[in-house]
Amino acid sequence: MSDATPDRAEREADDLEAPEPPRPRRKGIYILPNLFTLAALFGGFYAVVMAMDGRFEQAAIGIFCAAVLDSLDGRVARMTNTQSAFGEQMDSLSDMVSFGAAPALIAYEWALQGLGKLGWIAAFVYCSGAALRLARFNTNIGVVDKRFFQGLPSPAAAALIIGFIWVMDSAGWRDAWSVDWLRWTTFALTLYAGLTMVTNVPFYSFKDVSFKRTVPFIVIVAIALGIAVINIHPPMVLFALFVVYGFSGYAVFAYKRSKGRPVSVIATSTDEPDEAGLHR
Repeated sequence: MSDATPDRAEREADDLEAPEPPRPRRKGIYILPNLFTLAALFGGFYAVVMAMDGRFEQAAIGIFCAAVLDSLDGRVARMTNTQSAFGEQMDSLSDMVSFGAAPALIAYEWALQGLGKLGWIAAFVYCSGAALRLARFNTNIGVVDKRFFQGLPSPAAAALIIGFIWVMDSAGWRDAWSVDWLRWTTFALTLYAGLTMVTNVPFYSFKDVSFKRTVPFIVIVAIALGIAVINIHPPMVLFALFVVYGFSGYAVFAYKRSKGRPVSVIATSTDEPDEAGLHR
C-alpha cells in the first residue's frame, strides 16, 4: 500500500501538468464569392422594399441585378477555388429570398391582391414551388445531368414574372390590381412559373459554356450586338428572352419524346426509396 500511494500521486501530478491539446482552428469564410451572394440577397430585399413603396421599375431592376450576381458567385468560387459548404447554403438562402419570396410578394403587391384569396394562393404556389425546387436541386445535385436544369430555374422563373411587371409598368399601367386582364395574366404567369419549377422538364443550364476557351471573333461581335439590342428597350427585350427560355424546356421535352430519347435529366438513380419519384 505504501509503495502504490506515491506512484498514484506522481501520476496525478503528471496529469495536472500535462498541456491541454491545442484547439482546432476555426474555418474562415471566403469573402469574394460570398460578397456576390450577399449582393444578390440585397437585390431581392431592395426589390421588396421598392414594391412596398409602389416603385415597381426599381423592384424589377433589383431582381434582375440579383439574377446577374447569382450567376456569378458560383463561377467566381470555382475560378478562385473558394468553394465551401457555407457558400452553398448561403447561396440557397439568398435564392429563396431573391427568386422565391420577393417575386411572389411583388406580384401580389402589383396585381394579385385584386383577386383576393386566389391572388395570395397563386403567390404562395410560386413561393412554395421555389422552395421545393431549391430543396430538390440541393439533394439531386450529384445525379442530375449538368447540361440541364430539372425544372425551370428559380432566377428564370422570377425574371418571367418580374419582366412582365416591368414591361407593363414602363408602358404606363398603374393600379394593375384593378385591371382585369392584368390581374389574370399575372395570375397565369405566376402559376406557370411556380409549377414549372417543380416539373422534370429539362431546361438548358449553360454550365458547359467555358469562359477560359478561345472563341471566334464573330462571337464577340454577336455579344456586342446583343448588348446593343437590349439597350433599345431593356424591359421588353429581357422579358422576351425569358419568355423564350421559360417555354424552351417544353420544346426540348417534346422534341426528345418525339425522337424516342430519354427526357429525364437524372443521370443515375439513388438508393433512397423515398426519392424514387424524383428519378423517373
